[in-house]
Amino acid sequence: MAEYPAALEELITFFEALPEGERRENLIDLAAAAATCAPKEGAKFDLEDVRHDVECTDTVGVHARLENGDHVHFAISLGPKVQTLTKAMTTILCRGLNGSTLAEVLEVPQDFVPRIIGADLVRLRSQTVYYVLGRMKQAARKLQQS
Repeated sequence: MAEYPAALEELITFFEALPEGERRENLIDLAAAAATCAPKEGAKFDLEDVRHDVECTDTVGVHARLENGDHVHFAISLGPKVQTLTKAMTTILCRGLNGSTLAEVLEVPQDFVPRIIGADLVRLRSQTVYYVLGRMKQAARKLQQS
């Protein structure tokens, strides 16, 4: 089994223990909390990548800065049409990856996604559930190269 940053592992463990109904309720609650992951006014970032890709229904901005050497802090800005599941994954990933090293972010496998949201939702949403993780990894690669 893969190793994940401790905060992400804690979220995976929490969601795996939930029955399907509670899992969905918690995902909806996390989607409602996505705004807490947005960049704070006046915050400075080493990388800001805001764009609208075909994989997502609206604009997503990945904002990242290095702290304490190679530890990364992410903020994510979401357009108003971003779907609920993408918003939930944004909150999960911000909580689960902030403070991780760039290497840890790049090594996170995608296999945890169905463990959090359930296989049925993964099948329904296919690539959109992996979108934010992919964007965060792109940001980590760019920061690592600079």
